[in-house]
Amino acid sequence: MIDGLWTCTSRFSGCGWVWMDNLGKVQLMGTRNYIRRESALHSELEALRWAMKNMLQHSTCQNFGTDCKDLIVMIKKPHVWPSFATELERIETMQICFPNFKITHIPRAHNQISDSLARTVRAFHREFYFIGCYIPV
Repeated sequence: MIDGLWTCTSRFSGCGWVWMDNLGKVQLMGTRNYIRRESALHSELEALRWAMKNMLQHSTCQNFGTDCKDLIVMIKKPHVWPSFATELERIETMQICFPNFKITHIPRAHNQISDSLARTVRAFHREFYFIGCYIPV
């Protein structure tokens, strides 16, 4: 599960992801911030790209969940979003490494850990990057 957060007033955007097994047990999670992207959708794309990159290193996960319906449409119909061509090309290139790639919509209520990670890290006043099995304190 992934989430990207953006506001026009914050210096940083944030993203978070959580890898859970079939029983819903957290296996690994990550959070990071980066200089604010152009829009909320840019932040969502960055969250997906970073989660995919990490899954290639740490897991065989092929399924990604997001509460952003526009992100799903962007991935499935990239030609409809020409202003995101560069970002979508990066995602398409990474998808080659995921033969059974799937992205699905999940309700925001089921994406609370990713949302919390992204929301918390966005508020940091310096760059922050974390990957681990628990929520950093």
